[in-house]
Amino acid sequence: MKIIVPLENGFLPEKYSKHSETKIGGNPTISFPIDIEGVPDNAVSLALVFVDFDSVPVCGFVWIHWTAANIPANIKQIPENASRSAALGMVQGANSCASLFVGEKDASVTRGYIGPTPPDKDHKYKLTVYALDCEPELNEGFFLNELLDKMEGHILDKTAVTIPAHC
Repeated sequence: MKIIVPLENGFLPEKYSKHSETKIGGNPTISFPIDIEGVPDNAVSLALVFVDFDSVPVCGFVWIHWTAANIPANIKQIPENASRSAALGMVQGANSCASLFVGEKDASVTRGYIGPTPPDKDHKYKLTVYALDCEPELNEGFFLNELLDKMEGHILDKTAVTIPAHC
């Protein structure tokens, strides 16, 4: 399996990150498009996880920017703004704004995509897409650990890409 995310000069375009003009609560909300190739023929659904490991020295934990599941396995692209447009009928999980340490309560901020906003330097983000043999039973706003538990034993293939974003 292979995933491709469009970059500008090797970085995530500004419209999807810190310098976006479209924000909720100071967070970029337009999700980037993801081209997907080579999904196994027997895959039933896709799931994705988009995280920032470079956030650990800043906030003390890996920042979760986007989790989603039950994406149709036959698609070739997750389109731009799929997180907010609900174009694919996917179920989306909580991001790190839902953390008790952050204290955000607005579901429009705590669920779905929130783009990178590195505070200290350029960060490298990891996007992982999973091909699954099922549609995990998850509710809107699920937590990452729930997704990982539901995927256990159901991953047919997975692939990851590193996506740098400017500070």
